[in-house]
Amino acid sequence: MIDLHKQSGLPMLWDPAAKQIVFKEEAAGNSAPAPDVRRRRDIVEVLYDRRSADMDELYYMYRGVALEDDRRLIKEKGLRYDITVIVPGTLGLEYVKTAGHYHPEKPGTGLTYPEVYEVLHGRAHYLLQRLHPEHPGELDTVILIAAKPGDKVLIPPHFGHITINPGDDYLIMSNWVAEEFSSIYEPVREAGGGAYFELHTEEGPEFEANRNYRELPPLRRCPVTPVPQLNLITGFPLYRLFQENREAFNFLTYPENYAAVFEGYLQELLAC
Repeated sequence: MIDLHKQSGLPMLWDPAAKQIVFKEEAAGNSAPAPDVRRRRDIVEVLYDRRSADMDELYYMYRGVALEDDRRLIKEKGLRYDITVIVPGTLGLEYVKTAGHYHPEKPGTGLTYPEVYEVLHGRAHYLLQRLHPEHPGELDTVILIAAKPGDKVLIPPHFGHITINPGDDYLIMSNWVAEEFSSIYEPVREAGGGAYFELHTEEGPEFEANRNYRELPPLRRCPVTPVPQLNLITGFPLYRLFQENREAFNFLTYPENYAAVFEGYLQELLAC
C-alpha cells in the first residue's frame, strides 16, 4: 500500500495489487469513484512507437474525489478534484505518459481555463506547450517542469500539457480544475503526440523532437515555480487548502480576474 494521506490531505491509500484508490478505515462512509482507465490502444496515435505493446493499462483517472462532507461545496464552486495514477515503465523506448490535451477558452475572457497539479507520489515531468497564435501547426513555447512529491505545477492559460512518468514507481498526482469544460485532445492527437517524446536510453532519458510540428521551438527545462499569490507552494496539500480557504481556487473558474498573476508566472518560466 502507498499512503497518500500526508501529501494529499485526504485519508487515502493506493493499492498496487488491486490497482485502486481506497480510503482508510477512519474515513468510513467515503469512497473513491470508479476510475477511467486509459489503455495503450486509447493513446496509440500519440506514441513514439505505435507498434510497441509492452503493457496495456497505462493510467487511471479518478474524477471527482472528495470527502462526502465537502462534495456539495466543491460542486457549488464549480470545481473538481481528481487523482491520476500513471504506471511506471516504457512503451518501446518511450516512458509512459498521458494522452495530452488543451483547455477551451472561457467565453468572453480571451483566456483558456488554467489547471493546477500536485505530485503525491513518484516523479513527474510536465510537458507544457503553446500553439503559435499566428501560425497554425506551429508552437511558440515548450516547457518541461520536473516535479517531486509536494510540488505544485500551474498550467497557465493557453498551454496544452502532457504528464510523463520518468521513474520506476507509480506517479500519483492530484489536480484541481473547473468542472464546466471538457478537455480538447484533437490538436495533440493530430500532431502524433506532444512536441517532444521522452525516451529511455542507456545514457539516460533523452528527448526526441516530434517532427510533425513545424518550426519546433527548443525545450526549456524549468524548475517548479511557486505561485504564492495563489497559495501554490510546495508542501501544503491542495485539498487542505480548499478546506481552509473556500475561495482559494477562484482563479480556476474566474481566470479573467488573475491575468496579471498568470502573466507574471509565465515570465518567470520563460526566464529559466
